[in-house]
Amino acid sequence: MINIQEPKSSWEVSHMDEVTAIPPRSDRGYSSLLVIVNRYRKTPIFLPYHKDNIAMDTALLLWNRICSHTGLFKNIISDRYPKFISALWTNLHRLFGTKLSFSTAYHTQTDGLAERMIQNLEDMIRIFCAYGL
Repeated sequence: MINIQEPKSSWEVSHMDEVTAIPPRSDRGYSSLLVIVNRYRKTPIFLPYHKDNIAMDTALLLWNRICSHTGLFKNIISDRYPKFISALWTNLHRLFGTKLSFSTAYHTQTDGLAERMIQNLEDMIRIFCAYGL
């Protein structure tokens, strides 16, 4: 288990996870959500994306939708999904001077923020579907 210090500013540390197997409902055919949670403010961001995105696609999505507005993360905590441990992703972190920390899948002690946010999101989606909202 890794020791995670509490951040001193917003977007210094972020938790990242993904929700997959979402039936595509748009022309763009998004089938997944990338979930990023700001550890300092506990603020979630849900980004639709294709689950077969390679590391470069995911890095560009993060840059275009988050980092270009907030600055680069100093530390990202993530499960060990293949796209997050690819050589390209690791090299991008080296280039930007950020640190990538891995947790084990479904290990709430280290990546609990993203895991809990996904549980909340799934609960909200079920409610919307059940009541036809």
